[in-house]
Amino acid sequence: MQRSKVYPAAADGLATRATSEHTVAMSMLSPAATPPALHPITTKSELAAACKRLAQHAFVTVDTEFLRETTYYPLLCVVQMASPDEAVVVDALAPGIDLEPFYALMADQNVMKVFHAARQDIEIIWHGAKLIPHPIFDTQVAAMVLGYGDSISYDQLVQRISGDMLDKSHRFTDWTRRPLSDAQLVYAISDVTHLRQVYHTLVEDLGRRGRADWVQDEMEVLTSPETYRMEPDMAWQRLKTRVRKPKELAVLIEVAAWREREAQSRDVPRSRVLKDDAIADIAVHAPTTTDKLRHLRSLPKGFERSRWGEAIVAAVQRGLERDPKTLPHQVRNQPAANASAVVELLKVLLRMVSERHHVAAKVIATVDDLERIASDDDAKVPALSGWRRELFGDKALALKHGKLALAIEQGRVATVEREG
Repeated sequence: MQRSKVYPAAADGLATRATSEHTVAMSMLSPAATPPALHPITTKSELAAACKRLAQHAFVTVDTEFLRETTYYPLLCVVQMASPDEAVVVDALAPGIDLEPFYALMADQNVMKVFHAARQDIEIIWHGAKLIPHPIFDTQVAAMVLGYGDSISYDQLVQRISGDMLDKSHRFTDWTRRPLSDAQLVYAISDVTHLRQVYHTLVEDLGRRGRADWVQDEMEVLTSPETYRMEPDMAWQRLKTRVRKPKELAVLIEVAAWREREAQSRDVPRSRVLKDDAIADIAVHAPTTTDKLRHLRSLPKGFERSRWGEAIVAAVQRGLERDPKTLPHQVRNQPAANASAVVELLKVLLRMVSERHHVAAKVIATVDDLERIASDDDAKVPALSGWRRELFGDKALALKHGKLALAIEQGRVATVEREG
């Protein structure tokens, strides 16, 4: 996929258009200044006309309402979008509606698509059309880079930027019921109209502080099809379980793949088939008969007698028969005996850097990153590359090797360079 810069502050063409619209947009950012038409779009012709109008602007804010509590694949119910001068709601469940114009807008390289916490929205678009919206701007990621905290929620971000309190009473509404109520439509509209001001504020702040490029890596992850492909053979990577032996890894891979295929074919959540802790239990104990499966506490009573019981035993057997040489290489975090102390010091350093530079710690490094740095100076983690390395990674390595020390100065943690 050909990529362009993803932020207006870092892309001259889009920045020019965004700036030219800024004065107009700022006068219309209040939802009250853009009263929604309380009827959703229900036909392809209406949608095509709306998308044509939206495509005339430098950006469009986007949100979706969906249901996935009882399904494997998310069921798209509603799409809401806004430009600087209008907002629309699309009934994605309307009989006979074709969402092709919406997908075409999502693929339009000349229009920035603005989301908050974009991953689930993009997953829905990927599932529906096998395309990734591009270019995109994720306000949650930008907010983390600008120090608003780890994974700040949309309503909290709106309140901090605009002072407005969002009505979240319809957060858990049933979006499959028809007709959609006026209250539901107003709720849906407000999610994208407030997002306009959030977007402009964050873009300006990123440009002012020279951080527009800091989120590039995160955007590349969000716009990579690999993020959304749900290949059964890769399903084990989504599990937080850590296995120690090749045999356990082989069984884990096979059982996780079986669960993924079963969930996909039945269109049910993974946990409806088998819970994560049960997969971990099976990987460790590797039951080769249904009787041995019966003794696992993580499985419901009688599970071994179901057709799934035989299928799991077969998956375990496939795992045990795998050649260890065919297994993916696992990076083992086996540092020296004082590794836990190193990680704890790195946590203190991370917090100090995060507070000093007003960047969410989570976007700089995760605990897993710290553990891998404690094990390996050349660990393949984001914290040891790009702006993160300049901000934190080099200091982390220096601290690990005794070239940097931590001290308390006037009640605050500070770094002290050491000679030798």
